Amino acid sequence: METPPPPTPRTEPTDADVEAFKQQLGRPPRGLRAIAHRCPCGQPDVVETAPRLPDGTPFPTTYYLTCPRAASAIGTLEANGVMKEMTDRLATDPELAAAYRAAHEDYIARRDAIEVLAGFPSAGGMPDRVKCLHVLVAHSLAAGPG
Repeated sequence: METPPPPTPRTEPTDADVEAFKQQLGRPPRGLRAIAHRCPCGQPDVVETAPRLPDGTPFPTTYYLTCPRAASAIGTLEANGVMKEMTDRLATDPELAAAYRAAHEDYIARRDAIEVLAGFPSAGGMPDRVKCLHVLVAHSLAAGPG
């Protein structure tokens, strides 16, 4: 297994970052707060978004994966049933379940530090199931190891 890339410093988005985002997702960013992680090539691959979009719509996905290659690879894993496998592992591996719960608590604490989003106690299926690998990978890249 490859060593994950080190976390990159959270930075304010530049005009070039916004353009990269538009190229990656085919639309302008919504609720963009920061670049939470960068690909080794320097492009943004995870953005931090506000818990509430400018129009007031709740948006509980604080860390949004923008890298098309990573998103595609994760989509393939999701299509192949990895979420069910991981959810099953959570039920049988107490150490993994504890680490997953800690990741959930970290995610919510980071989101709540921006704005408490009442009625949205979770993200990506956490803490009891794996629903969205994209959210989990984005959080992992933004938060770094641990």
